Amino acid sequence: MNANKDERPKSKSYYFYLFHALMMLSMTMLFLPVIGTSKQNIPRLKLTYKDLLLSNSCIPFLGSSEGLDFQTILLDEERGRLLLGAKDHIFLLSLVDLNKNFKKIYWPAAKERVELCKLAGKDANTECANFIRVLQPYNKTHIYVCGTGAFHPICGYIDLGVYKEEVMFKLDTHNLESGRLKCPFDPQQPFASVMTDEYLYSGTASDFLGKDTAFTRSLGPIQDHHYIRTDISEHYWLNGAKFIGTFPIPDTYNPDDDKIYFFFRESSQEGSTSDKTILSRVGRVCKNDVGGQRSLINKWTTFLKARLICSIPGSDGADTHFDELQDIYLLPTRDERNPVVYGVFTTTSSIFKGSAVCVYSMADIRAVFNGPYAHKESADHRWVQYEGRIPYPRPGTCPSKTYDPLIKSTRDFPDDVVSFIKRHPVMYKSVYPVAGGPTFKRINVDYRLTQIVVDHVVAEDGQYDVMFLGTDIGTVLKVVSISKEKWNMEEVVLEELQIFKHSSIILNMELSLKQQQLYIGSRDGLAQLSLHRCDTYGKACADCCLARDPYCAWDGAACSRYTPTSKRRARRQDVKYGDPITQCWDIEDKAPGWFLPQLCLHLYPLYLKNSSLQVSTKPHPHII
Repeated sequence: MNANKDERPKSKSYYFYLFHALMMLSMTMLFLPVIGTSKQNIPRLKLTYKDLLLSNSCIPFLGSSEGLDFQTILLDEERGRLLLGAKDHIFLLSLVDLNKNFKKIYWPAAKERVELCKLAGKDANTECANFIRVLQPYNKTHIYVCGTGAFHPICGYIDLGVYKEEVMFKLDTHNLESGRLKCPFDPQQPFASVMTDEYLYSGTASDFLGKDTAFTRSLGPIQDHHYIRTDISEHYWLNGAKFIGTFPIPDTYNPDDDKIYFFFRESSQEGSTSDKTILSRVGRVCKNDVGGQRSLINKWTTFLKARLICSIPGSDGADTHFDELQDIYLLPTRDERNPVVYGVFTTTSSIFKGSAVCVYSMADIRAVFNGPYAHKESADHRWVQYEGRIPYPRPGTCPSKTYDPLIKSTRDFPDDVVSFIKRHPVMYKSVYPVAGGPTFKRINVDYRLTQIVVDHVVAEDGQYDVMFLGTDIGTVLKVVSISKEKWNMEEVVLEELQIFKHSSIILNMELSLKQQQLYIGSRDGLAQLSLHRCDTYGKACADCCLARDPYCAWDGAACSRYTPTSKRRARRQDVKYGDPITQCWDIEDKAPGWFLPQLCLHLYPLYLKNSSLQVSTKPHPHII
């Protein structure tokens, strides 16, 4: 009788409980350190400063010395070099090896300027020096450089010599010029500049106190020099602006439509209330703007701005806003007119602190600039939609022969166009993120996001945008945002890396696709970080699959860098779900601790055969 009882088929519940018990046990063994932690605080890999040094994936620049403020980086991918602006110094480094045969220029502020700076009450170490804030390629042989000059900005040219010959790296001290409206007075002030067609576009403060802010164009070919700035007489244009980034972006195939887009945050006062709020903005001007007549001589005649919204929609209709733009990154696409715009924002709330990444499309930005204008009767009134007649040509339009042969330049604009743009530079509608809200956020953590760069990665199971996010405590988060069903997004923190030995705000990050390296600057130094550390995820197929890193795949022997090739070779990877059951079921892996998942894989078909329940292939909720 006992023998007959043992031969009876097992019930469905038997296989159900056996399978789930073994799966939970194996997952607990593999991921015990992360279970029970809050979801948003679980990176797949967390490495300390010492861990990174031992893994040889992060190399500090040994020329760094305490207090040099490494906050300006110019990356030259073509020639494999990096220029680094610091306190009283400019460095020339190799992208391959930062510490091999680097060159430097010592460029301090004039002694009398340092003394005047101290007399004005500024700090001798952190303010009264020449902090390099502008490094822009001027032509094939020269770099344009500007420093704060102890609150007396100064600019000049660095001669690099002819390409493929010995690098000169010499500052021309005989042709120095004023840096006012090209470079900030204050070394800590947010600032943005870009050089294109030998013109320098800058967003900065124009005075010692930093109250008057302006977006300007200077330099340019001698025969075609047009210095232009924003209008100071109208507070509608800029109000205590902090500039974050500026970029030349073509709007159409017609070069006459090329524009300069710039991103900033500024104060805004609505109505008669005395409370001022911080708003994030995108502005633009035409590259062929040469100023107007009468009231806008040497002033932009095509200047427009719109608000950037980054908020979490609330169930009660009240949004949680991230108002302070901290950094901007333009991810190139095949169409140079339509880069993807990534922005890092922080809150101004006294209730909680947080950061978010919002993503925008150029199509949405252009749609807002082509939409209705805002109107304000006076400083005590609110902005409303302008309902009156819009003059011709539409304010903000670039002059073009194909558009109107009679209007050859902005100086040919009729008076009503100039008057309109002077009082109506603000667009009524705002620019919203493509996802409707943040792509990534961090709420009530002990740090804030400060910098962002993004890499578009082709993986085995699709294409992903990998974000590298710098913080104000010297760490870098490596994050991938994964699209799910019905526009849902899953935020996966792949890595949390402590780049600097001591907590230090990350001021700049540059991405080298050729070197597959990230260059990170802070007040304490510069570091070179590899984009991927596949071998640190583990020695089993399941470890590699569960990592969900688009850079990494299981090659049959190890977790290694995935590179798309035409050769048919089995690479195991599942970024979307991180599911080892579907990826590693046929691999006899001898790594310690893998026997339980292997047993589960063998039991899995029996479970499905004897159960009507469906098993989700998504990872365990604790394993993110």
